[in-house]
Amino acid sequence: MDVQVQNLSSIRRKLSFTIPAERVDAEIVTAYQKIAKTAKVKGFRAGKVPRPVLERNYEAQMQEQVAGRLVNDSWFKALVEHKIAAISGPQIVDSGLIAKGQPFTYAAEVEIKPEVEVKDYTGLKLEREKFVADKKVIDDRLEEMRVSRAEMVVSKRKVAKDGDFAVIDFEGFLDAVPFAGGKGEDHQLELGSGSFIPGFEEQVVGMKRGEEKEINVTFPENYGSADLAGKPVVFKVALKEIKEKSLPALDAEFAKSFGVESIDEIRAKLDESYQTQEKNRVENDLREMLMSQLIERNPCEVPETMVQSQLEYMLGNVRSRMKQQGMTLEMLGLNEQTFNTMYRDTAVQQVQGSLILEGVARQEKIELAEGDFDAKLEQIAAMSNAPLDAVKRYYASDDAKHGMLSQIVEEKTIEFLLAKSKIKELPKEKLSKKKSDEE
Repeated sequence: MDVQVQNLSSIRRKLSFTIPAERVDAEIVTAYQKIAKTAKVKGFRAGKVPRPVLERNYEAQMQEQVAGRLVNDSWFKALVEHKIAAISGPQIVDSGLIAKGQPFTYAAEVEIKPEVEVKDYTGLKLEREKFVADKKVIDDRLEEMRVSRAEMVVSKRKVAKDGDFAVIDFEGFLDAVPFAGGKGEDHQLELGSGSFIPGFEEQVVGMKRGEEKEINVTFPENYGSADLAGKPVVFKVALKEIKEKSLPALDAEFAKSFGVESIDEIRAKLDESYQTQEKNRVENDLREMLMSQLIERNPCEVPETMVQSQLEYMLGNVRSRMKQQGMTLEMLGLNEQTFNTMYRDTAVQQVQGSLILEGVARQEKIELAEGDFDAKLEQIAAMSNAPLDAVKRYYASDDAKHGMLSQIVEEKTIEFLLAKSKIKELPKEKLSKKKSDEE
């Protein structure tokens, strides 16, 4: 067998094959022997069809079987012999016919994972945001917790205001005729929420308890019902009750409802979570800047196979997070195709970044040290508050372990690059101004 390898690009190879006639002839004999066992030809018993008759009636089937066997057999042997790390199946671009006494030729292309030779990866000029804690954030989060424990009570006020929960009866009329779905009783409406037709809630504000009023509004042009879209209507509204949220006092009882003893403990936990979250954000922003500069200095081709795999990974993560929230991708007006279109550029950049980091690790001989894997599993267990044994079981499979080992090397490589960079710490407003100027 003769194989010629052509480098089409850094990510694609073309292999051209010539398989000797004697091998082709042997496969033809084998193929007709198999076909003969099940061939059905009028006038002949099963398994007794003569070879010439088989050749007249089953040549196409023979061609398919022999070509398939020759391609499968020769293809993988060639990949091993020529040390081609294929990441996709063969794409046949040219194929000859199977004929007795003739060699069989075909050509196929395949994608490979490129080895990027990374340049200019030390001495990068980066900016890290100088984090300054904002006490107002803690106050706001504490207030959110307070609102989450609020109780709905009847207001002592007689007049409804923005933010109240108005209990109303209503009925809508189009040209003095009631329309379907326009009636409700004891409906609790949060004034200012924007949940009703534009202009409705604003006219309930100022109504007195027990008051009846006609409210004039116009349905939006894009309203779901064609009979009402863009039409002016009148609602007869009766305000039956005014309710408001009663917020609990920030005291020990409130703290205990969250499993701690005092408001100070709540503040301390909120502050710890806030600082961790913000410091992680700052570091992630720094790493994004690092990767952006590396990609800019080392543009590289990426195999479509890797891009598609990354998109599948991203989509899986999004679907998983949305499922936890009781949502689906379709609720956002997206499907797999639109998601892939929207996030393709992101996937390409992530693949480029991964290839560049692999290149740096290879060039700098950054490798796993003894104990790195176990230390990472302990870190995951601590951060997720999960039993260490359960984490170890999860990462026991070959795929999961391989992925984690790659991630550890990638993290060590990023740490190396950051240590070799020139990092300037700046206030957030200076970073924002610089980004705006660049944009």
